[in-house]
Amino acid sequence: MSDRPIGFLDSGLGGVPYLLSVRARAPAERLVYYADTANFPYGDRPESQVRRIVLDAVARLVEIADPRLIVLACNTASVVGLDELRREFDVPFVGVVPAIKPAVERGASGRIGVLATSRTVGGGYLAGLISRFAPGERVELVAADELVRTIESRLGELDDRELAAMLHPSIERLRAAGVRTIVLGCTHFVHVRGFIEHLAGPQVAVLDSVEGVVRQTVRLARGSAAGGETGQSDPKASPTILVSGPAGSSYRFLASAHGLQVRAAAAVDRRSGVHR
Repeated sequence: MSDRPIGFLDSGLGGVPYLLSVRARAPAERLVYYADTANFPYGDRPESQVRRIVLDAVARLVEIADPRLIVLACNTASVVGLDELRREFDVPFVGVVPAIKPAVERGASGRIGVLATSRTVGGGYLAGLISRFAPGERVELVAADELVRTIESRLGELDDRELAAMLHPSIERLRAAGVRTIVLGCTHFVHVRGFIEHLAGPQVAVLDSVEGVVRQTVRLARGSAAGGETGQSDPKASPTILVSGPAGSSYRFLASAHGLQVRAAAAVDRRSGVHR
């Protein structure tokens, strides 16, 4: 059976809920997460710059961990770079994109809203998803870049009053537009999904892509392991978060809360035993 890990990539800590869900579904798998904090945030950068940064980050993750599968656990990176990554690297990718299709499939009446980064909101990929899966619908798009930065830097320290002050303008804009479903188009927002649901109220559904992405990840992982099973790694082994730059209090909070290891990517190479 394969001892190569499943890799995850995000500009920061947004994809950690995906990693935790994969660990819950496949506890024997080795998991290595690359947080590209040296280039955080991706969401307000030009598209060409994001593409170059993501290609470099994936190359570094491959160099360090030799993953047999990579979850691109970032909406911005996925909508900008997923096609090119699949051409450049001989490894399967699972992308994370705004859950427009599941929102439509729910069959709920009322309009759909998307809360995401500027790059995702303004990009052609999201427009294509809307055209394909919600033709004729007016989808309300709201960028919340500052919320991404706050979650990245202060997760675990935010109180309800501060979160409410940050989220209230965006949620009120969506409610005023008659939105009945809010799609979380940035993985960072999954960390505060419960609070978004609270502010939006019981008549508004909040969707993310965690369930679908995790299901596809586990399916591909089982298919890529010898014998069609996931690996035989020590289920007690802690997933590793490799950071390319600064790692502030949010990473200490996640490490303590979920039993994760946080290491500097610059100090790690494949021989140091990240995945063996």
